[in-house]
Amino acid sequence: MYDKTPYIQVTAEDRDCIQGWPAIGNKIRSSIPKGTGVVCIECYPGVSIEELSSYLRQELGPHRQLLAADWYLSPDQINELVEPYLTDDPVFGQMNSLAIRDFVDAKKLDAARTELTSANPDVTIVIGTGASLLIPNFDVVIYADMARWEIQQRQRRGEIGNLGIANRAERPSLKYKRGFFVDWRVADQLKTQVLPKANFLLDTNIPSLPKLITTELFKAGLNLLAHQPFRVVPFFDPGPWGGHWMEEVFGLPRDQANYAWCFDCVPEENSILLRFGEKTVEIPALDLVLFHPMELLGKEIVSRFGAEFPIRFDLLDTYGGSNLSLQVHPKREYIRREFGMKYTQDESYYILDAKQDGSVYLGLKSDIDRETMTKELREAQESDAIEFDAEHYVNRFPAHKHDHFLIPAGTIHCSGRDTVVLEISATPYIFTFKLWDWGRLGLDGSPRPIHLDHGIENICWNRTTRWVEQDLINRHKTIAESDHWREESTGLHETQFIETRRHWFTGTVPHDTQGNLNVLNLVQGHEAIVESPLGLFPPFIVHYAESFIVPAAVGHYTIRPAVPGMACATIKAFVRSVPGLGNNTES
Repeated sequence: MYDKTPYIQVTAEDRDCIQGWPAIGNKIRSSIPKGTGVVCIECYPGVSIEELSSYLRQELGPHRQLLAADWYLSPDQINELVEPYLTDDPVFGQMNSLAIRDFVDAKKLDAARTELTSANPDVTIVIGTGASLLIPNFDVVIYADMARWEIQQRQRRGEIGNLGIANRAERPSLKYKRGFFVDWRVADQLKTQVLPKANFLLDTNIPSLPKLITTELFKAGLNLLAHQPFRVVPFFDPGPWGGHWMEEVFGLPRDQANYAWCFDCVPEENSILLRFGEKTVEIPALDLVLFHPMELLGKEIVSRFGAEFPIRFDLLDTYGGSNLSLQVHPKREYIRREFGMKYTQDESYYILDAKQDGSVYLGLKSDIDRETMTKELREAQESDAIEFDAEHYVNRFPAHKHDHFLIPAGTIHCSGRDTVVLEISATPYIFTFKLWDWGRLGLDGSPRPIHLDHGIENICWNRTTRWVEQDLINRHKTIAESDHWREESTGLHETQFIETRRHWFTGTVPHDTQGNLNVLNLVQGHEAIVESPLGLFPPFIVHYAESFIVPAAVGHYTIRPAVPGMACATIKAFVRSVPGLGNNTES
């Protein structure tokens, strides 16, 4: 059965995780030398400062609190600061090099330092994003962390705004955009400076049930993850085209209209569960990328991409749903010029399952007129009464279980209804230019943003039927085989930096990361076991449709069916090696 809450066991002791505000309050107070001092609680944006402050007042008794927000620039100044990077587009912005100090008013910060020294209460708590800027040394430092997915849920519920401004009532999509391009970049940079030197990590995903661990145990958990296979915690989201395959196969709650997405391996978004005895602490999966890039990604990937996880696996479910939007992803030079991204969203669709009428739209038909197609797309966008005849211009291919469709950037495409797609792509995952959304509304009752100007400029008009059939569909080639397994290359296209290999097996298959990050999914078979030939990590069990990560540092590993002789298959993705490290010639 698909595991929705995978975890890694760090220790066997419940006592290693302090749970609940009363116990955490006692731990904080007992950690302050001689019972008096200054405690810093550095917070990731999205942590509820009001709730944190209230709980601490209740549990610590009399003490002084200073809030980092008190030394920020004014909201108007912050908006002016970030405006060039947010632009007026509802979805896309510009990557940038903003840091937390850019949000700080130096005079207000000096005033807070004066206030800190003006009186001498037993305990002073400094709280917020940027709390660590107040003084060079604190008596105790706590880093309050939160999973990116929980941040998005709080944005949707109107519980939080963005960094330094009061915009809780703003559309969630705009808060997400601001977080993606500004807040989270600023906070991740600050995290790498503060968290390694902190005394404790505080899990604030459930405000009423916080968990506290020492930074040493946090580091021990990351070190374990960096040297063995693991899964991130998946999350599921409805969408206007979503279906019901995952609901049935994964046993999901029936409290949503549908389940369109399963974010199964997107470390910027997913979380990881560290287990101590029977208690679990939830941390962003990105923490592992930030603090163990060499072991996780490998030297060559770090030299090309930095501390960024370049491969993304997710599931798209249209069983009983409808077509995705007709779309295209930006070409490499375009995404660099317009959005400041170093690489683009090349991808592929691996078909996990499909009904008889399942299909994929891919590439243009050979005899279409570019100007007429562009004109009709614009007319359909401008008038609700006009439908765009997608199948007149775009190829629609039947989709069958285990088909693999390659989608280099610039190729018009979308998944059709009644398919389940394992999407294997590069990580810049929000850069989708919708061309046509079939005249429907989003789940919020509003039209979804269409980016015709961006999209039309990025369509590769020469990617037509014959080329697509020859270059982008089921490019399978046997690489090696034995009595119990066969390895196939299935892509991706030569213009893409990701390579995929499929293994069919009834026995043990040898693998080797060769110092390169591996991401896999069990695409056939109920259950398989990943093992170290040298016993360097415990046997790791994966189930059908689960994505899992094998860090570069693992080296040799094997995969075998849990039941001897069971027919299984995995799809594996890794970054292709290129001559000249760090030359950014990928994609």
